[in-house]
Amino acid sequence: MSILTIILNILLPPLAVFLKHGLGVTFLISLLLTALGWLPGVIHAFIVNGSR
Repeated sequence: MSILTIILNILLPPLAVFLKHGLGVTFLISLLLTALGWLPGVIHAFIVNGSR
C-alpha cells in the first residue's frame, strides 16, 4: 500500500476505494459508511484496499 493510498484512506475513504476498485458495490458501501460516520468509512477503506 502506497503512502498516497494511506493518506486517501484517512482523509477521503470513498475516493481511495474508487481509485482502487472503481464504481461498484465496494464504492457504494464505502460512501454509505463514510456518510454514517467517518471512522467506519476509514476502517472499510483500509480493509478493502489492503486486501488486494
